[in-house]
Amino acid sequence: MTANRSSLRALLSVVTAGLVAMGCGATHRTPPATDPAVRHAQADVARALSSATGYRGPARGPRAQRGGLVVFVAGDLTNGGIAGAALGVQQAARAIGWRLQVLDGQGTTAGQASVLRAALRQKPAGIVLGGFDAAAQTVALRRARALGIPVVGWHAGTRPGPDRHAGLFTNVSTSPTSVARLAADYAIAHSGGTAHVVIFTDRRYPIAAYKADVMAAQIRGCRRCAVLDTVDAPIDLAQQQMPAIVSSLLHRLGPRFRYMLVINGIYVGGALAAFVNAGRHGDDAPFAIGAGDGDASDFERIRAANHQTASIAEPLYLQGWQIVDELNRARAGQPPSGYLPPPRLITRADVPEAVVFDPPTGYRAAYRRIWGR
Repeated sequence: MTANRSSLRALLSVVTAGLVAMGCGATHRTPPATDPAVRHAQADVARALSSATGYRGPARGPRAQRGGLVVFVAGDLTNGGIAGAALGVQQAARAIGWRLQVLDGQGTTAGQASVLRAALRQKPAGIVLGGFDAAAQTVALRRARALGIPVVGWHAGTRPGPDRHAGLFTNVSTSPTSVARLAADYAIAHSGGTAHVVIFTDRRYPIAAYKADVMAAQIRGCRRCAVLDTVDAPIDLAQQQMPAIVSSLLHRLGPRFRYMLVINGIYVGGALAAFVNAGRHGDDAPFAIGAGDGDASDFERIRAANHQTASIAEPLYLQGWQIVDELNRARAGQPPSGYLPPPRLITRADVPEAVVFDPPTGYRAAYRRIWGR
């Protein structure tokens, strides 16, 4: 239930005081009241922390279509967000009575193209693009259209919703704009309007590049904040490359390096060795904020105050159920649901015990009712 006005005012007072209870134990100055960007960030964070609505899914839809094979083509199953969405699809496929096969593209465009071709050879009842750009697979998606195979994406483009030009019946995602802005706003509010940040992204993926650009614009709109650098590093090589990258940044930027804004928490995991080598404790700067997915590793670091202070999480299992429901709508000749789940701000104050953010809203039972299961 959405908080009332007095609750929102109470949350806003916490944010104004510097989010001490939700941060990593550091004390932050009261933000300058003259900067509208700081006031906006405080209000944005307060709203995000006060609301847990919007996670029930659509109200109605077609009954379950006859059984068949669905192939989930994963961009890279070592990515916790992709793996979480795949698990949600597995749950939902079982509930609706479909078979599921998961193929791993192993983090490369060539690998993703190869397994997508393998999926098409099976002529399945539906295909899911899990976490890679549909625009890079135009030949395969034209083939899917010719065969009458509906394709639903998860993070397969920069925007949620239908994308007929790219060959997607719909793209399941939270709003990348909302995710990126909320991550940047949390840094602004947490710092009291003095966030000096380094942004980490992988520009091979349009959604990652887009989030990075939105975060940078939001930080630059804050008078006393600054984007110190933007690092373009392959997400699949983060564990190997981040220790050297972050060590160099710590040496070059020194105490100015206060915040890490990352499009995926795997960058934070890769950076931990550099922090240890530099003698940084878990509650020391730089504070990391994840602008993507929210998986078990993110939550573990937040819970332990291990260099990560927040994550903008997505309801990954719920999105998996939505993917199956969208495929069912496509097979029934109906339009996409139009449902857009909101992102969730996760801090140490509300970090879930589960491995992903899984809202207790009864969405599984709601989808089963829609499908007649």
